[in-house]
Parts: sequence; C-alpha cells; structure tokens
Amino acid sequence: MSEETEASSEEHNQAELLEEEKRKNEELATKLKYLQADFENYRRRMDKKMKDVEDFANSKLVMRLLSVLDELDLAITNAEARGEEDSLLDGIKMVYRSLYSALQNEGLQRIESVGKPFNPILHEAVERIPGEGEGEAIVVDEIRPGFLFKDQLIRPSMVKVKLGSSATPKTEAKTNE
Repeated sequence: MSEETEASSEEHNQAELLEEEKRKNEELATKLKYLQADFENYRRRMDKKMKDVEDFANSKLVMRLLSVLDELDLAITNAEARGEEDSLLDGIKMVYRSLYSALQNEGLQRIESVGKPFNPILHEAVERIPGEGEGEAIVVDEIRPGFLFKDQLIRPSMVKVKLGSSATPKTEAKTNE
C-alpha cells in the first residue's frame, strides 16, 4: 500500500505542478497581451509625433515660399496694370499657378476674406473705414492674402475693415474727481 500511496502522492504532486505551470503560462500570456497593446499604443503615439514634426517642418518651408508667391503675384499685377501681355508675363503666371498648386497639394489653403465678417484670429486690420448702420465689421478689401496650412493659421490676411456703427470703438473722457 505504501507504493500505492507514494504513486498517488506523486501523481498529486505532478497535478499540482501542472496546474502551477498552467497558471504561470496564463499569467505570461496575459502580460504578453498587455505588452503588445502597450507597444501598439507607443507606435501610434510615435507615428503621430513624427507626422506632427513633419507637418511643422513643412509649414516652415511653406511660410518661406509664401513670400515668393507674393512677389510673383505682385509682378503679375504690375505687368497687367501697365498693359503688358507677353510671353514673359505668361511664364510668370505659369510659375505662379504651378507653385500655388504644389503648395495647395501639401495642405495650403487661402483664407477667403472680402465680404466676410472680420475675425481677429484670421485677419489683421490695417485700415478701418467708418460705416453706417448697425452690424459687425466686414472685410471690404484684402491687402495681403492670409493662409492656413493643414487647418492651422500660418499667416493672417491683411485687410481693410468697414465698421458698423455698433462696432465703432467708443472713447470715453475720463475725469479726475
């Protein structure tokens, strides 16, 4: 009987060891799942961070190219004002359209201003024209266009604003008493 008891005791020990190993295996599998999820979250965060860095670098380049776009636009406007229509002007227009199109494809958007309500976030008022009647300030002319790059403001529009009578700034005289 002692052999049977020993065999039964050994089987019991092996069953306990097997259960312990199964429990450890399940714990390791659970830890592995958490580590995989953590790594996936880390990878997503790093991908987003890299995209943000890339967008920032691109926005710097786009900001520098806006001055080139402005100069081309000024050259076209001046040539047209003088009545010049030649192949050089046509070439400048082609370069302007090509550059503007390339910048749009990268995420550049022009801010539409004329006829829109004045928005101090998107517009920089360089001239205020008194208006009649009630209402909000309206943009009547754009001196320099403003742009968004990937939905973030990179340059506000320089505009002339017509003020409604309720939007006219009031100054009050202060008296010392």
